[in-house]
Amino acid sequence: MDASTEPPTIAVIGAGVIGLSAALKIQALLSGASAQARVVLIAREWPTSIPGAPISHSPDYASMWAGAHVRPIPAGDSPQLQREARWLKQTVAEFEELLRTEPSVGITRTPGIEFLDAPPSDYVRQTEASFAEETGLAGYRKYAASELPEGVQLGYEYETYCVNSPLYCGNLLRKFIVQGGKTLHRDLKSEWEAFAAGGSNVKLVVNASGTGFGDWRSFPTRGQTVITNVLSATKTVTRQNKDGTWSFIIPRFFNGGTIIGGTKEPGNWQVEPRPSTREVLLAGGKALAPYATSDSSPLNEKDLRVITDVVGRRPTREGGVRIELEEKQLTDANGQLRTGHVLHSYGAGGRGFEISWGVANEVSEVVKDLLPLIVGTKAKL
Repeated sequence: MDASTEPPTIAVIGAGVIGLSAALKIQALLSGASAQARVVLIAREWPTSIPGAPISHSPDYASMWAGAHVRPIPAGDSPQLQREARWLKQTVAEFEELLRTEPSVGITRTPGIEFLDAPPSDYVRQTEASFAEETGLAGYRKYAASELPEGVQLGYEYETYCVNSPLYCGNLLRKFIVQGGKTLHRDLKSEWEAFAAGGSNVKLVVNASGTGFGDWRSFPTRGQTVITNVLSATKTVTRQNKDGTWSFIIPRFFNGGTIIGGTKEPGNWQVEPRPSTREVLLAGGKALAPYATSDSSPLNEKDLRVITDVVGRRPTREGGVRIELEEKQLTDANGQLRTGHVLHSYGAGGRGFEISWGVANEVSEVVKDLLPLIVGTKAKL
């Protein structure tokens, strides 16, 4: 099929949570505008969520290794955090809608608890009203001193969400396919390769590859966690320690066990889990366990079983997520020059799930502005 007969195509690179969310938002945009165009998802790795199946994803496919939970960070005066806060609030609204319309999608509403040994001032200044306004989340309550673990200076609870990441991403992919989306398994070396790989009439490429392709601002943040058989956890609990380390418990509902973590190691490429780190993580999880259960019960070490150690590379970028349109002169299969447009959307670090729909909305807005270029004047803008 040549460009004269193939419909205009938007190629999305990456089947992580950002790429999947963006692809679905673009599908909705095209449908609402009655635009005759197709969306192709191009990726090296794809979601799998079959219980008991061996996990074979690379550490770079961060969405499969994620906890994942929604943990707001006070925006303060940081433009990057303010932008991410807007995206998080939009994601919260989308999660609520998904819970209403697709309750088995892989999202669970659950209490969240934060403990901070040395809280920054932006955390201390939060109130129930300011927290709700910035995040869209309800139930904020600051703990009294008598409720805090030893060494903790600030603690609070709120209503949030935990995501069974393999199940959730698998459901997003199925929805994309059911709605007419096409998939293509490719290991691209450049975002510009998608113009040839995606068909003969690719008008736009959305680069949701996680780390980009050679962006010097991008780097991995290694995370080591443990998936356990613990089923008693019903709350997600995080402690930020004074030395900058973290402890957290994230129940992976829908029979996914419980995540105990975790590390944040910028620039560390090590793939193999460290046994010594596992012991530190489990000790931290044991201390938090009474706060994660509905009956305040401790972790029963006798029955605890480690299902697997996890190492993932969060796709981090200096300055945060890159959303930027880039164009370049390309040569097509007939040797003719044409202008290719790439919309970059990568670098979410460890916040991919909690800001995913906000990022996807922003991508969709840019695509909306480009519809005349993609489909001509036929779209109902």
